[in-house]
Amino acid sequence: MIRAYSVSSVREAEAAAQTRLDEGALMSRAASGLASVASARLGGPGGRRVVAMVGAGNNGGDALYAAALLARDGAAVVVLTVAESVHEGGLLAARGAGVSVLDAVGVHADPASVVSSALREAELVIDGIVGIGGRPGLAPEIEALLREVSDTAYVLAVDLPSGADPSGEVVAHSCVFADETVTFIAAKPVHLLPATEPAVGRLTIVDIGVDIGVEIDGPPVVERVTHDDVSGLWPRPGPADDKYSRGVLGIVAGGENYTGAALLAVTSAVCSGAGMVRYVGPATPTLLIRSNVPEAVIGVGQVQAWLVGPGVDAGDESAQGRAQRAAAQSAMDCGLPCVVDAGGLDLIVEPRSTPTLLTPHAGELAGLLSRLEGGSHVAVDRSTVTSAPLAHARRLADLTNSTVLLKGATTLVVPPGSSGLAVRSQADAPSWLATAGSGDVLAGLAGMLLASGLSPRDSGSLAALVHGLAADASNPGGPVRALGVAHAIPGVVAGLVARGIARS
Repeated sequence: MIRAYSVSSVREAEAAAQTRLDEGALMSRAASGLASVASARLGGPGGRRVVAMVGAGNNGGDALYAAALLARDGAAVVVLTVAESVHEGGLLAARGAGVSVLDAVGVHADPASVVSSALREAELVIDGIVGIGGRPGLAPEIEALLREVSDTAYVLAVDLPSGADPSGEVVAHSCVFADETVTFIAAKPVHLLPATEPAVGRLTIVDIGVDIGVEIDGPPVVERVTHDDVSGLWPRPGPADDKYSRGVLGIVAGGENYTGAALLAVTSAVCSGAGMVRYVGPATPTLLIRSNVPEAVIGVGQVQAWLVGPGVDAGDESAQGRAQRAAAQSAMDCGLPCVVDAGGLDLIVEPRSTPTLLTPHAGELAGLLSRLEGGSHVAVDRSTVTSAPLAHARRLADLTNSTVLLKGATTLVVPPGSSGLAVRSQADAPSWLATAGSGDVLAGLAGMLLASGLSPRDSGSLAALVHGLAADASNPGGPVRALGVAHAIPGVVAGLVARGIARS
């Protein structure tokens, strides 16, 4: 599990560690780790061209000391200072190692042509402009400098991409977009949350000797399930299990207007390992499921959880449409755990009293908030949600007393605040997965996990991870179709389980 801690918790841990270490020890370790990563990306020691952009904070100090180490290893290093004052000890170390230091902004700035030339020729650029104490956004003069960086340069951010929100809450349109971010001690929210993760690039965490379990006070605020976690979380049958004890999932999905959603959700649940799937729906999707998923049982019966909503049309006033909505409402009202997706979201009118996972995309979440909050708030639109996804997912989770899985390139799984549990975020899917029907497959996967006895948070985060990996496995590097993703699930799960067994 990757765990991200609040900026305040990490700073308190640093302060505690500094009381037992020599002065400057933590910065020395951080700079050494940063220089090692930079050297590896450059292909080892040698006369490669490096520019370090250095601001006033401690991450500027890290960048300066790393610049000195790289220069001693033979790299041609230029430091561009972008603040009136920078870390004094780091500056002395850089100059002592033969690093060329240029003032990039302010009244004493060196000629723009010299600064631009250094940036255009750099093979690696170290971003040490702003640290985890900074605010979202960059000054216009810094933005102008960044535009001079060659598209072929490797951009390595220190602690976070400068200009990104350290809390990971707000999308920054003015920030560094790094190829890689090197952070220290532990991940921070900026590294894992959807508003800021696109700017982070590859994440490398360097151990500098601060004990997370001892010196960080408080639980993580964001978690990410990794491949190595799946084996311990995935429900695996034992010798005494049967189809009922493994989990029976009831699915109310599809209608005469959206027949494929039912087939995709049922196929996904069966392929994920459900003990049994019961399908409730009208004639045409029922025929499709009888023909293509003969394992599924048709009709209402005993279940451990329900999946409600894929392909359910809230506006269908035909007799079959009204019957399907009634079946969906009955499932949601029966007191069992539920995954509620797509058309089922229209049936959410009050806080839930049973374990529930809501699976909206940004537009659906905006519509839910606008409807549930009514006249007490300004109507929410999709762009408002995407500008601050975590804040809006939290609002919906608290309003509905449900766990909210907000779908996206980085998927959020947000429990209600009263639970005290960390937010989960998953970024495991290729962009090819943005295709019709993929959400129905995700819903079937999550429903199976919920029926097996997992919590809504574990069900949502595991489903998001496996869904993404199955998309890639179904056609690595190319277009995928939703049904292919569902069919790839068994092999992906088998591989993840075997990986865990091999490591144990």
